[in-house]
Amino acid sequence: MARLASNGRVVYNNKIHSATQTLPFKANYRQDPRMGFEKRRKGKFETAEKLVEKMKKIQEEARVALEKAQEEIRKYADRRRGKEEEYRVGNLVLLSTKDLKWQMRKRRLEKLTKQFVGPYKVKRVILL
Repeated sequence: MARLASNGRVVYNNKIHSATQTLPFKANYRQDPRMGFEKRRKGKFETAEKLVEKMKKIQEEARVALEKAQEEIRKYADRRRGKEEEYRVGNLVLLSTKDLKWQMRKRRLEKLTKQFVGPYKVKRVILL
């Protein structure tokens, strides 16, 4: 089972994420994950300043991609949402019986009960 979990992590870290447009491993560690069968590269390592600049660039690209994805998600989610109802004192409203089951105990057949009860007058408005 542990081997399957390990394989799952390898597959996940080697796939470009749709929101960040980069590999998750590369976004965190600035390099592609080692698979264990490549030869080690010889030569000088990059200087710390270059490494920092590269990491900042990768993180900035990921941040921009995440903001773009968040904006798209918000756009599609807002399409489905309706405007909030504004209730004022004295308005007449109907209450859904979906959450009033404890009051409907005496009814024998739930499917024959009304979906909404009321109308009731709004006595005061509570803002959360």
